[in-house]
Amino acid sequence: MSSLSEQSAVTVLGLGPMGQALASAFLNAGVRTTVWNRTPGKDGALTARGAISAQSAEEAVAASELVVVCVVNYDASDAILRRDAVTEALQGRTVVNLTADTPDRARDTAAWAAEHGIRYLDGAIMTPTITIGTPNAVFIHSGPEALFQEHRPVLDALGGTHTHLGEDIGRAAAYDIALLDIFWTAMTGYAHALAVARAEGISAQELAPFAKGIGAVLSLSIEQDAKEVDSGRYSGEGNPITSAASSMAHIVHASEAHGIDAGVMRAAEGLARRVIGLGHGTDGFIRIVDILGRR
Repeated sequence: MSSLSEQSAVTVLGLGPMGQALASAFLNAGVRTTVWNRTPGKDGALTARGAISAQSAEEAVAASELVVVCVVNYDASDAILRRDAVTEALQGRTVVNLTADTPDRARDTAAWAAEHGIRYLDGAIMTPTITIGTPNAVFIHSGPEALFQEHRPVLDALGGTHTHLGEDIGRAAAYDIALLDIFWTAMTGYAHALAVARAEGISAQELAPFAKGIGAVLSLSIEQDAKEVDSGRYSGEGNPITSAASSMAHIVHASEAHGIDAGVMRAAEGLARRVIGLGHGTDGFIRIVDILGRR
């Protein structure tokens, strides 16, 4: 693994809020940082602190052996990287793509990069912009481990933890999708709970301390449920899925009595009822994983 002093240049493509946070962290660590954005005018604060403003994407990637990309999706990153002049300038260099998208898109981009002599790592940022450059940042990476280790000193300038998840280039995106699935499904449930509570005269702030308690219960359930899913043994002792379906029906009834859309909970109850109908009523709720995975 090389040291930061031996590998002290980076280019950041994309200066949205996250891209600016990445570039700022590199600058704070003393890394020579070149920046470029499709829409001009977003680099003022960074150049005032010493960043080098490139006039074009090809100029930007030519400035550093390591190029970090962080844009809205892979359509946007493809539009930048797959232009002939940029592709040519990238040959022999390393791209670390921290753009969020699907595992298939990551694998497709890696195949394209290999065809053009571009070294490629995929990754995801699992924490908000305010954590970048601090110990609280969380990054996940996938692709050739030797390439990850080679660039680890510069990546460490972004702070927090950097975990290499394996050689499969799509693995970081797969983790990202799965973890965001948890987050947005949970946030949708929380939003629905707040709507029901408000209809019953309970303010969001009154409910919040108890909602945090439910979050703590979920945290405990995650590890136990993971063991059950991997083992294929779904214990419903103490809380069978029949009990879960009953409580879901109560939520649907209370919601719809207030004219609140209960579609999400109806879908969850429907999955539970399917498990029961297949003869697994004594199993735990997490048995629905098998139903969701059926073709």
